[in-house]
Amino acid sequence: MTTSDLSDKSCQSCAGGIAPYDEAAARAQVDVLTGWVLSDDATTITRRFDFKGFAKAVEMANLAAWLGNKQGHHPDIAFGWGYCSVSFTTHESGGLTENDLICAARLNTLVA
Repeated sequence: MTTSDLSDKSCQSCAGGIAPYDEAAARAQVDVLTGWVLSDDATTITRRFDFKGFAKAVEMANLAAWLGNKQGHHPDIAFGWGYCSVSFTTHESGGLTENDLICAARLNTLVA
């Protein structure tokens, strides 16, 4: 699967019962997402965006929040002067699912 394939999809509602990727599958899936890093426990993907100043970091946080609302799949966002860090995981499943990859790919497309 490519970033383009993922960014053309929309998140599916999480009603439970969706198993997260195992570590090997998570690593293989994240390889197609430029800039995203898999957590050591293979349950979360994170991308840090660096900026010169505070305003751009706030704009990035707002963009990630807007995408999360639009997709119904909300990221964890941390930001401050010069940076914005966005993380996706599927809490309902206890790990990484296709919804996380879709949102990461869509965010990459928005900032490209």
